[in-house]
Amino acid sequence: MAGETLHEEREALTPEILDRHRAISTIMEELEAIDWYDQRIEASTDPDLQSVLAHNRNEEKEHASMLLEWLRRHDREFDAHLRTYLFSQGSIREVKEGAGGARGSGLSIGSLKG
Repeated sequence: MAGETLHEEREALTPEILDRHRAISTIMEELEAIDWYDQRIEASTDPDLQSVLAHNRNEEKEHASMLLEWLRRHDREFDAHLRTYLFSQGSIREVKEGAGGARGSGLSIGSLKG
C-alpha cells in the first residue's frame, strides 16, 4: 500500500487486517486534515477564504465519521467501547464506572439476594 506503513510483513496479514489498517490510516489522515484546516481558518484574515476552508474542513469531519462507523461495524471490541463512551454525559473517565454496573461487574439481582 503506497504511502502506508505496515509493521509486519504484508504476507503475514489477512485481507481483513489490511482493510482495517487502511481505515485506521485514513481516519488519521482525515483528523490531521481537520487540524490543518482549523489552523488555516484561524490564521486567515479573509472571511471568504475562512468560509471555503471551513466547508472543506467539515467534509473531512464527515469522511472521518464514515470511516469510524465502518471500523465500528468491523471490530466488536471497538463497537463496545464506542457504545460506552459516545454520546455519554458527565466525566468521560467516570462513564465506564457507570456502565460497569450494567456490564461486566458480576452483579445481578440474584447475587444481591441475602
